[in-house]
Amino acid sequence: MQTSAGSTTTDALALLRDRPLVVLTGAGLSTDSGIPDYRGPGSPARTPMTYGEFVSGEAARQRYWARSHLGWSRMRAAGPNAGHLALAALDPTLLITQNVDGLHERAGSRRLVALHGRIADVVCLDCRTTSGRAELQGRLDAANPGWLAEHAAAEVRPDGDVDLEETAGFVVPACEVCGGVLKPDVVFFGENVPAPRVERCYAAVDALVDAGGALLVAGSSLTVMSGFRFVRRAAKAGTPVVIVNRGETRGDELATYRLDVGCSEFLSALAP
Repeated sequence: MQTSAGSTTTDALALLRDRPLVVLTGAGLSTDSGIPDYRGPGSPARTPMTYGEFVSGEAARQRYWARSHLGWSRMRAAGPNAGHLALAALDPTLLITQNVDGLHERAGSRRLVALHGRIADVVCLDCRTTSGRAELQGRLDAANPGWLAEHAAAEVRPDGDVDLEETAGFVVPACEVCGGVLKPDVVFFGENVPAPRVERCYAAVDALVDAGGALLVAGSSLTVMSGFRFVRRAAKAGTPVVIVNRGETRGDELATYRLDVGCSEFLSALAP
């Protein structure tokens, strides 16, 4: 590995230019859009709700949806930043994102795997009907009048969450089709990423070997195995890996270049 202390952004840009790329992005890419990340410098400690907690009972779901109702009302107002737009212009062989904010899609990225799903989608755990979050947001507003205004000062957290403790009075609507439990159609901690998504990502990473390509990681600490496994796969095959992230990552020892610089800055310099 060559770190940012022993290499330059110019070196990394030269390695990546004119090569087929697979890009893996994380929460650090969306911070310039005003969405907090999980583990960047200065980020507070956070324990996201697990799938087991979510399905454990009504109180847990009240807590989740009360906070998410507030957080998503702000997240949906965020727009793609320069990093998202640069990646859309780069149009890599595959863009793998661990983010659920949908900003890559809004920026125009075409070949995309949303590894953990999208917060703008909702699924019923009983009948598996899917629907849009905007529709549910209207139902949540109607069932909890004044909630958004009353808690407008709550601090925003990643993935459409907020810092809010008192949620016992929040009313959570049921599925309109079967009366079942509604959940955002995203992968919670304790759930597995659907196998077809993983297989598509592995295939794109494997194809980099014969194509002389590289794997670029932007804005991820790689703490979660769902993303880190692609770095391990690429490095084992001898594919160059470039990691751009503020702060240390789990993949630093596997990187060809490790740069502690801003994602928007670096990606804008790489884009055509």
